[in-house]
Amino acid sequence: MAVRIFITGASGYIGGSVSARLLQARHEVIGLARTEDRAKALRAGGITPVLGTLDDHEVLARAAHEADAVINAADSDHRGAVEALTDALAGTGKPFLHASGSSIVGDDARGEAAEQTFTEAAVSPAGPWRPAPDKAPRVAIDRLVLAAAERGVRSTVLCSSLIYGHGYGIARDSVQLPRLVDQARKSGVVRYIGTGGNIWSTVHIDDVVDLYVLALESAPPGSFYFAENGEASFAAMAQAIADTLGLGTAQPWDIDAAIQEWGYEPAVYALGSNSRVRGTRARDQLGWKPAHDSVTDWIRRRLTVSEPG
Repeated sequence: MAVRIFITGASGYIGGSVSARLLQARHEVIGLARTEDRAKALRAGGITPVLGTLDDHEVLARAAHEADAVINAADSDHRGAVEALTDALAGTGKPFLHASGSSIVGDDARGEAAEQTFTEAAVSPAGPWRPAPDKAPRVAIDRLVLAAAERGVRSTVLCSSLIYGHGYGIARDSVQLPRLVDQARKSGVVRYIGTGGNIWSTVHIDDVVDLYVLALESAPPGSFYFAENGEASFAAMAQAIADTLGLGTAQPWDIDAAIQEWGYEPAVYALGSNSRVRGTRARDQLGWKPAHDSVTDWIRRRLTVSEPG
């Protein structure tokens, strides 16, 4: 049965890819658009635009009220938008999916390896784990989403690891690997931070989209899922990029130079940290079966290919 789904971030990487899949399934997709130009682009892709920003609480509330389900994929750190959407959905029993990211368990490793891995149970509100201070606000938002289950919202947090693969919407690229690629093309040298021994769990965009669709259909209220299927060090990913672009041997970079290039949060938590997670709940509860397990293979086969996937 076709349903009406409101998506913030419908012009972004995750939201756009999820929107494309939902449109293929003949659902009606309503997307938040900041500008008329962005609204025009959404409309061209079959998405009905709603003009507004994450700060427009009345716009968000109205769109959520009129939809059968809501997906918040625009900004994992915007608490006001989450408050507006969960308030509007309270007591309705409607699905609300919120996009988070596994940098919530990231450390200030500056390119050094760490052995610790995190399960969904380990980061639950009832457990002893505490995030780094820089990530505490995002974790608080995740937990606000989970708590909405007590207010009659079928709320779910989807916490993706490093996502790779070309997107299916307006935005083709994710966040982490494109930063390495852009810097390499600009300088002629692929860089990783420190020793590059830091490891991230990874997941392909196709598998992420599969998980969103499954969660939309049947995730229990108050669910938290890590999306991961494989892991790799940044040295290995950087060298795969260097091999693919014909740029020789990837080289180390000190953290200060990396911060100057990418900014503090991206350098320290997106590219220099460890984020090793293990997700079993989506597999056990939703029957999620991710099909892609090697980011380095994808880099070597698909990085420079133009079509999605």
